[in-house]
Amino acid sequence: MNVYFVTFFAFFSALSQINCVYAIMFHLAPNTQKCLKEDIQANQLVMGEYEVSDVPGQVIDYIARDTKGHILSQKEQITKGKFSFMSEVYETYEICFISKVPTHKRGIVQEVSLVTKKGVETKSYEGIGEASKLKPLEVDLKRLEDLSDSIVRDFALMRVREEEMRDTNEKTNSRVLFFSIFSMCCLLGLATWQVLYLRRYFKAKKLIE
Repeated sequence: MNVYFVTFFAFFSALSQINCVYAIMFHLAPNTQKCLKEDIQANQLVMGEYEVSDVPGQVIDYIARDTKGHILSQKEQITKGKFSFMSEVYETYEICFISKVPTHKRGIVQEVSLVTKKGVETKSYEGIGEASKLKPLEVDLKRLEDLSDSIVRDFALMRVREEEMRDTNEKTNSRVLFFSIFSMCCLLGLATWQVLYLRRYFKAKKLIE
């Protein structure tokens, strides 16, 4: 019984370390922009919290969008706040921070901090536990269940993408093989034509019989 408990506890501890919270801090030079990109699954909630150092006369805007240019969240002249958006399809999404400083003014590098959450980590399990009157252990088990489902979906998506990449590689290899065979046939045909042409030319000049 103790062995099973230890095994379960180790598994729970390992999964608890796997989360979808990302924190980053960087410096943004005047009149430049920095974009952070990440692949996100479809129908997944993304939440973020940002904070920028305050410099008089300088502003920073942020914008979240997909690869097609659709704006999912946007705000100008940010200082400290939060944002959220829902991904529609699986693709690469980006969050850009844009510095704007008047041309006549010498700008100062600003510091930007960003914390993002997605998927399971966006849920408030404390609130769920209070609403459903769950015990702390039951709340942890609920979180573990959701986290396990998220991991299973990630692996399933990785498998689908691996199959798509394999199919693409096989199609590419088939096309390369066909092109190689076609090129060899063209070279053989050209070589044969050159031999026949030179033979006819030499016969016309009576250089050979």
